[in-house]
Amino acid sequence: MNAVDGGVDEPVTDSTSKAAPVEPVDADTADTADTAAAAEAEAVAAEVRAEHARSVHALADAMLRWGMRLSLPLVLVTIGVAVVSAGQPGLVGAGFGAVLGYGSSLVTITMMRIAATRPPSALMSLALGGYAVKMTALLVVMLLLRDVDTFSRPTLAFGMLTTVVAWAAAEVVAFRTTKTPTLVVARSAQRTTQE
Repeated sequence: MNAVDGGVDEPVTDSTSKAAPVEPVDADTADTADTAAAAEAEAVAAEVRAEHARSVHALADAMLRWGMRLSLPLVLVTIGVAVVSAGQPGLVGAGFGAVLGYGSSLVTITMMRIAATRPPSALMSLALGGYAVKMTALLVVMLLLRDVDTFSRPTLAFGMLTTVVAWAAAEVVAFRTTKTPTLVVARSAQRTTQE
């Protein structure tokens, strides 16, 4: 009822345009449309998550490949130099340093693979958590080796440093050579914008 003149309600129209009167929407139709929109939004989100995971896995594979290519020759040269300069303690020290460096690098790749399947809000905690775990493990190992005299400490440090630097360079090369999308847009969203 119209409160001003006591008459029957008239359909509401927009006074600035020549639009047709607004028809009331059936509640069942609105619920179906909301459900369809929610399902489509979830499908797009799942597609974006899957594409992101594929991208991160491809980058992790490239990092592993380049890490082995660049670090293995350098580590072998480092171990050779350690053997010539310090004998058997040099071999043990450089070899153990290389193992520590490889372990640290493999933890990074493992954390990337775990993070690929997690929501973006968890990425920073995984990155910082992985870094904290690596540094804590290295500190504990170094404290345990403090009183051991069967290896050369300088060759241990040099072996670990060579491995870590080679892997860092390999990670940069892998990132630059792998086509990794910076912004992941769902294919269904691309089709909608192109039409």
